[in-house]
Amino acid sequence: MNQTDRQTTLGFILIAVVLMIWMWWSAPKPAPPAKTEATALSIDSLKKTRSAGEKPSSAIAKSQVRSSVPVTHPPSEEKFKVPKSHLQAGALQDSLGKFFSAAGVGTERIITIETDNYIAEVSTRGGVIKKWELKKYKTWSQAPVQLVQNTASGDFSLLFTSSDGKLIDTRSLYFTTDTPSSRVHLSGDKEYKIDFVLAAGDGRIVKTLTFKNGTYTFDADFRFDHMDSIIANYEYQVVWEDGLRYAEYNSIDESRYAKAYSYAGGEVTDIDASSQGETPVSNTNGSTEWVASTTKYFGIAILTHDKKAEGAYLEGEHLSQPDNGVVKRYSIALKMPFQEPGDDHVSLSVFLGPLDFKLVKGMERGLDNIIYMGWSWLRPITEYVFIPLFRFLHSFISNFGIVIIVFSIIVKVALNPLTKSSMKSMKKMQALQPMMQEIRTKYKADPTKMNEQVMKLYRDYGVNPAGGCLPMLLQMPILYALYAVFTNSIELRQANFIWWITDLSNPDPIIHLPFTIPIVGMYQISGLALFMAITTFIQQKMTVQDPRQKTMIWMMPVMMMLIFNNLPSGLNLYYFVFNILSIGQQLLINKQHDNMPLQKVPQKKRPTSLMEALSRTAAERAKRK
Repeated sequence: MNQTDRQTTLGFILIAVVLMIWMWWSAPKPAPPAKTEATALSIDSLKKTRSAGEKPSSAIAKSQVRSSVPVTHPPSEEKFKVPKSHLQAGALQDSLGKFFSAAGVGTERIITIETDNYIAEVSTRGGVIKKWELKKYKTWSQAPVQLVQNTASGDFSLLFTSSDGKLIDTRSLYFTTDTPSSRVHLSGDKEYKIDFVLAAGDGRIVKTLTFKNGTYTFDADFRFDHMDSIIANYEYQVVWEDGLRYAEYNSIDESRYAKAYSYAGGEVTDIDASSQGETPVSNTNGSTEWVASTTKYFGIAILTHDKKAEGAYLEGEHLSQPDNGVVKRYSIALKMPFQEPGDDHVSLSVFLGPLDFKLVKGMERGLDNIIYMGWSWLRPITEYVFIPLFRFLHSFISNFGIVIIVFSIIVKVALNPLTKSSMKSMKKMQALQPMMQEIRTKYKADPTKMNEQVMKLYRDYGVNPAGGCLPMLLQMPILYALYAVFTNSIELRQANFIWWITDLSNPDPIIHLPFTIPIVGMYQISGLALFMAITTFIQQKMTVQDPRQKTMIWMMPVMMMLIFNNLPSGLNLYYFVFNILSIGQQLLINKQHDNMPLQKVPQKKRPTSLMEALSRTAAERAKRK
């Protein structure tokens, strides 16, 4: 094998390696093919210890609440670890101190709020959200999506230190309310307010929740009446402690996109509990606008209004589950300043809903940063090209599979000038094979001379040997941006196409293997990935004529099958349709150019380069000597 062939083969191998590493890194790890709901829903068991009186240590409480000092002192930056017993659902009254002991006992009352988008349950025990059920979305098992992770004790509470040295989590305290209804149904533009009152010595905390129809948000106002001698350290925290409940079948894939975020000064800080046993923490200070936590398709965000937070605290856990499942659980908190004498007040909004880009983007303030769109430099392509184009096509095409087909045609037309030039170049390469073979035979003993003659042949006939790879390289950003769209767009979640393709955001298996193939992790065969590999084989068969490159005819399809097998069926549908269109285009070019004679391209005289001039001068001096 001569140097040119070795370089060509090495180039293909490097491209293959880069593709495989990139796809391996960006593709979700496959879940085992077990048909049990335990994998996705086993997160329910994470907090069973609460009922046994052993609530897991609070991520917020462990290291974020400031130590107790007299209220007259300036805020202390010293942190301390909180005993687990301080946050137990059945905390002893003496742990609540003199101000909150009376609120440690009471009767719980549940109030249900139903809107067009969700059914929520709020409780007088903590004034928390105990259930947030989305009416328009289903889990993989077709149950309604319910986002509150810990329905036993609910979520969304206050955390602070009292002036008598007690850590107070309002989630375990009983509020009172004058709300007469136990169930409220909102329609049109109606809204409903619930005032929860927590008595504390001579002061009180009023927590007002306002629910509005037609949104996935509710407003939360906290008013502190005469609490300046009760709340210590000039700070309290607004906490969502237990993350979100999972809703997808593949918990590994869902965990891949689960993160926690804070937003301050126009910058996003995020944490990812990516490894087993890892508990990443982000503890930031400074004017903060929001904190958030996400799964793959849903999110929780707490946003400030009139008064900005003075910092944020994020903490995550990476937990193994039965059947090789994985769950990431995040605690998020806004650190709010408490500095007003007498009365203090803060207004917040809480978003609990789908990560629909238009919906989240419409909330402004940079909240769309919680939606994954691939590498940052590709985000503009996704945000300003693909998403608007998909939405436009879907406005008159209801089936997203057909939308992807039409999109493939649009991309093919846009790339047509480039691919047409590439295919013509490859056709010329085929026609040049006999002459190239003559050169290889004639100069087989002189590889340098042979390479010079081969390159001269390319130049004479206007052939770019790398022209066939260029369209593929230019498609790489498109493919990766589409990968981000297909894996994270909630519009494609559970979007049916035809026959066995029932979810364009997931693979479309047609065969489940009784084992997992090592290294590549293949445990099923995707129908569209298989068809895409077949069309790739046809393309290679039509274009590769050099006997030394025959291995590429089958090597490329096998490689593509391994790479794309576990990727979303929507992406494979795009690539399959693109291949079909490319085959048709290649057949047309073959028909137009099969009988056309080879013609040399007129060579423009190039200006003498500096190196050529120096070489010529050196040669002339050598002759004189």
